[in-house]
Amino acid sequence: MQMSYREALRRAMTEEMERDANVFLMGEEVGEYQGAYKVSSGMLEKFGPMRVVDTPISENGFAGVGVGSAMCGLRPIIEFMTWNFSLVAFDQLINNAAKMLYMSGGQFPVPAVFRGPGGSGGQLSAQHSQSLESYYVHCPGLIVVAPATPRDACGLLKSSIRNDNPVIFIESEVLYKLTGEVPDEEFTIELGKADTKREGRDLTIIAWSRALQFVLDTLPQIEKEGWDPEIIDLRTLRPLDEEAVYRSVKKTNRVLIVEEGWPQASVGSHIADLIQRNCFDYLDAPVLRVHQEDVPMPYASNLEKLSLPNPVKIMKAVGELMS
Repeated sequence: MQMSYREALRRAMTEEMERDANVFLMGEEVGEYQGAYKVSSGMLEKFGPMRVVDTPISENGFAGVGVGSAMCGLRPIIEFMTWNFSLVAFDQLINNAAKMLYMSGGQFPVPAVFRGPGGSGGQLSAQHSQSLESYYVHCPGLIVVAPATPRDACGLLKSSIRNDNPVIFIESEVLYKLTGEVPDEEFTIELGKADTKREGRDLTIIAWSRALQFVLDTLPQIEKEGWDPEIIDLRTLRPLDEEAVYRSVKKTNRVLIVEEGWPQASVGSHIADLIQRNCFDYLDAPVLRVHQEDVPMPYASNLEKLSLPNPVKIMKAVGELMS
């Protein structure tokens, strides 16, 4: 059936809360207000205030409650109104959620999902338009997921809720209204597995989350030039499906990485390093990257578009790879 990205997330949470009484949702405005982006619409009425819990504006506090409840056997879904606000809870995520299993000698798993909107949001300015996935990918003990389609959002969130490790689940703020086909029957998608969105032979384009949409928007121009790209959606950033990346690179011999994040010490720079260390003999050109400009996100709409990846930047990079 056709379903929006936000509806797919709601379906995943609803099905998992129906399946397991230990699963509950907690965060700012998830209940009475139906979610800041209406992802949890109707869930308070369905599950009640003990399982759909409105919290104060205190990310560090309710993230800590989530970690503690997971240690005690529950399976919390903790929603940040935006991942920009997760920086207030950084200590809980990095020093408690990610390290508890290791520091307790395997006694305390933390089966918690921390989710909410991330990336640029459309004239929300510098403090509210940040792609922070590289912050969390850097930390061992966390799983990091960044779905780009409604189907992947649903299947990956269900797998994340069932996982016994803390999961950082970053939803693109501008994809909530995106619609796509989602299977009618219940399904899950394995974490750590990339998806080849398009088979091709001339070059590999790697993306995730909203960056995949930038690539798909540019695809008609790429095809018009006669080039046949293979497009890989990583979906999970930690663990990373290195084998899917290497397999594609060895076939196409050229690589472009497109991401919303800043260039320095990013997920894309890590992937470029992996490719050049493991596929160097297969490369016919240097690995290229298209990313946000190395500046805080501007507020003005025209400057925001110039700062982000766009078809002009992607076509320029593809042309350089294919020349």
